[in-house]
Amino acid sequence: MLGKTFKGMTDEILEWQTKRLSELEVRREGPIVYVRPERVVEVAFNGLQTSPHYPAGLALRFARLVRYREDKRPEEADTIETVRRIAGAAPGAASSG
Repeated sequence: MLGKTFKGMTDEILEWQTKRLSELEVRREGPIVYVRPERVVEVAFNGLQTSPHYPAGLALRFARLVRYREDKRPEEADTIETVRRIAGAAPGAASSG
Protein backbone atom coordinates (compact mmCIF):
# COMPACT_ATOMS: atom_id res chain seq x y z
CA MET A 1 0.00 0.00 0.00
CA LEU A 2 1.29 3.42 -1.00
CA GLY A 3 -1.66 5.60 -0.09
CA LYS A 4 -5.37 6.05 -0.54
CA THR A 5 -7.34 8.05 -3.03
CA PHE A 6 -10.85 8.76 -4.18
CA LYS A 7 -9.75 11.47 -6.59
CA GLY A 8 -10.65 10.78 -10.19
CA MET A 9 -13.58 8.51 -9.31
CA THR A 10 -17.04 9.19 -10.59
CA ASP A 11 -20.09 7.82 -8.78
CA GLU A 12 -20.36 5.21 -11.55
CA ILE A 13 -16.76 4.05 -11.14
CA LEU A 14 -17.12 3.89 -7.36
CA GLU A 15 -20.30 1.82 -7.65
CA TRP A 16 -18.73 -0.54 -10.23
CA GLN A 17 -15.51 -0.84 -8.21
CA THR A 18 -17.34 -1.63 -4.96
CA LYS A 19 -19.36 -4.37 -6.64
CA ARG A 20 -16.42 -5.87 -8.55
CA LEU A 21 -13.94 -5.78 -5.67
CA SER A 22 -16.53 -7.33 -3.33
CA GLU A 23 -16.60 -10.30 -5.71
CA LEU A 24 -12.81 -10.64 -5.33
CA GLU A 25 -12.74 -10.35 -1.53
CA VAL A 26 -10.66 -12.92 0.36
CA ARG A 27 -10.68 -11.41 3.87
CA ARG A 28 -11.25 -8.27 5.95
CA GLU A 29 -9.29 -6.68 8.76
CA GLY A 30 -11.37 -3.86 10.15
CA PRO A 31 -11.96 -1.37 7.34
CA ILE A 32 -9.33 -3.03 5.09
CA VAL A 33 -10.66 -5.41 2.43
CA TYR A 34 -8.14 -7.78 0.81
CA VAL A 35 -8.94 -8.96 -2.70
CA ARG A 36 -7.51 -11.46 -5.17
CA PRO A 37 -5.03 -9.60 -7.40
CA GLU A 38 -7.01 -9.89 -10.63
CA ARG A 39 -7.39 -6.21 -11.60
CA VAL A 40 -4.87 -3.60 -12.74
CA VAL A 41 -5.59 0.04 -12.03
CA GLU A 42 -3.66 2.99 -13.42
CA VAL A 43 -2.91 5.62 -10.79
CA ALA A 44 -1.30 8.97 -11.57
CA PHE A 45 0.63 10.87 -8.91
CA ASN A 46 2.66 14.04 -8.61
CA GLY A 47 5.49 12.68 -6.53
CA LEU A 48 6.58 10.40 -3.72
CA GLN A 49 7.40 11.06 -0.11
CA THR A 50 8.74 8.98 2.74
CA SER A 51 6.03 7.70 5.04
CA PRO A 52 6.08 5.84 8.34
CA HIS A 53 2.44 4.87 7.76
CA TYR A 54 2.93 2.43 4.89
CA PRO A 55 5.02 -0.78 4.91
CA ALA A 56 7.09 0.29 1.88
CA GLY A 57 8.09 3.51 3.64
CA LEU A 58 6.79 5.56 0.70
CA ALA A 59 3.53 7.31 -0.14
CA LEU A 60 2.18 8.66 -3.42
CA ARG A 61 1.54 12.42 -3.42
CA PHE A 62 -1.69 13.64 -4.98
CA ALA A 63 -2.65 10.16 -6.21
CA ARG A 64 -5.65 9.89 -8.50
CA LEU A 65 -7.39 7.08 -10.35
CA VAL A 66 -6.91 7.23 -14.11
CA ARG A 67 -8.59 4.00 -15.24
CA TYR A 68 -8.81 0.26 -14.86
CA ARG A 69 -6.50 -1.45 -17.34
CA GLU A 70 -8.41 -4.22 -19.10
CA ASP A 71 -5.41 -4.57 -21.42
CA LYS A 72 -3.01 -5.62 -18.63
CA ARG A 73 -2.73 -8.73 -16.52
CA PRO A 74 -1.76 -8.44 -12.82
CA GLU A 75 1.72 -9.85 -13.53
CA GLU A 76 2.29 -6.89 -15.88
CA ALA A 77 1.59 -4.29 -13.19
CA ASP A 78 4.39 -2.20 -11.73
CA THR A 79 5.89 -3.42 -8.49
CA ILE A 80 7.22 -1.67 -5.40
CA GLU A 81 10.68 -1.98 -6.96
CA THR A 82 9.50 0.24 -9.83
CA VAL A 83 8.21 2.82 -7.35
CA ARG A 84 11.50 2.75 -5.44
CA ARG A 85 13.40 3.34 -8.71
CA ILE A 86 11.16 6.32 -9.45
CA ALA A 87 11.77 7.66 -5.95
CA GLY A 88 15.52 7.26 -6.35
CA ALA A 89 15.63 8.81 -9.81
CA ALA A 90 13.72 12.01 -9.06
CA PRO A 91 15.66 14.62 -7.07
CA GLY A 92 13.77 15.32 -3.88
CA ALA A 93 10.91 12.99 -4.89
CA ALA A 94 11.11 10.98 -1.68
CA SER A 95 11.33 13.99 0.62
CA SER A 96 9.03 14.21 3.58
CA GLY A 97 7.77 17.70 2.58
